[in-house]
Amino acid sequence: MKNTLEDRIIDAVVMAVCILVLVLTAYPFYYAVIISLNDGKDALRGGIYLWPRVFSLENYKAVLRIDYIYTAAVVTVSRTLIGTLCTLIFTGLFAYSLSHRNLYFRRFYMVALIITMYFSGGLIPYYMTLKFLGLMNKFLVYIFPGLLNAFYTIIMISFFREIPDSLEEAAKLDGAGYLSIFFRIILPVSAPLLATMALFIGVYHWNAWSDAAFFVTSKSLKTLSFVLINLINQTEAAAQLAQTGVGALAVKQSAIVGETLRPAAMIIVVVPIILVYPFLQRYFVKGIMIGSVKG
Repeated sequence: MKNTLEDRIIDAVVMAVCILVLVLTAYPFYYAVIISLNDGKDALRGGIYLWPRVFSLENYKAVLRIDYIYTAAVVTVSRTLIGTLCTLIFTGLFAYSLSHRNLYFRRFYMVALIITMYFSGGLIPYYMTLKFLGLMNKFLVYIFPGLLNAFYTIIMISFFREIPDSLEEAAKLDGAGYLSIFFRIILPVSAPLLATMALFIGVYHWNAWSDAAFFVTSKSLKTLSFVLINLINQTEAAAQLAQTGVGALAVKQSAIVGETLRPAAMIIVVVPIILVYPFLQRYFVKGIMIGSVKG
């Protein structure tokens, strides 16, 4: 069937809207890239829109020379990998248990789980709890508090309920226990859901900085995101001092570097997530749809 004039007009309008949305979505990231690749002093002149006017890698060199940034990168990578894996296993086990309708006290567990989604004890009780558990200034303070996620638990329960009971019954007849069934049967058939959850959990751990600020004092345990936030705060403070005329040349130089230093730091933090996403993309939409419509 040939396209009519009306069809071609509609296709053209849809294509134009898609291109506009793509430009509006991608340009801020592209702008951060070109600013980070431009000389700091030259960037203060403005007028940089499509490509760097004075190409320079000094911004990235300055970020990579920040104290303890490599240690922070190792901590962040370790936290992301270990935290994501532990959260998937712990939350998955809890959700698998609650997916069985004959579980004793199941209603109590569900009510307690849902309450945590709407109410929080606050920062001070949370701080005191972590201190009581001996997690302050420890790497495990990044892992233990996030082992169980109520929202992901509910999604997993909905998914696990749709797995045929015949698979579990056949495994039981062969002598398999609940743990064996979970790791050998439930997890393999839940790959789309687990990949989606892993992406969400991994992004959370990669971007988290508040726990490093409040519960960790050792520089050797600081995360990459905290280093970035600290850098942004320092550059903003330097810019405010420059506006008041305090600090003269030194503050002015810091503000100049800060104009392009912040985008460079953001690019360094964002790029690893962008590189990982394509490997999980094929599971992403499928996993979200399964977790949202089943139940």
